[in-house]
Amino acid sequence: MATTKTARAARLRRHERLRKRLRGSAERPRLAVFRSIQHIYAQLIDDDSGRTLLAASDVETELRGGAGGTKTDVARRVGALVAQRAVQSGHRKVVFDRGGFSFAGRVKALAEAAREEGLVF
Repeated sequence: MATTKTARAARLRRHERLRKRLRGSAERPRLAVFRSIQHIYAQLIDDDSGRTLLAASDVETELRGGAGGTKTDVARRVGALVAQRAVQSGHRKVVFDRGGFSFAGRVKALAEAAREEGLVF
């Protein structure tokens, strides 16, 4: 099994490789996902202007008060919350940036919940 330092470096290499092709704009922002051991974060980013348009994470008070559940359940709630905020702000189409993480588990749960709430990517 890889050490933490090696695994982190490999993820960052994958992330750089992905970012060569992914670019968010004002019309179609980038939905960037970051997953730590305990938490998960998602944000919409306009790369043209270099601004974060909106964000959601499981450390927010809105999601902390709810039933705990598994980390995958929490990721689903974060995906639904970021999608609701995106639709309210007028962003339906996004580019999904998995951040070098594999598209499985919590990252996949977040993406599926965002799609169910109306985001298209």
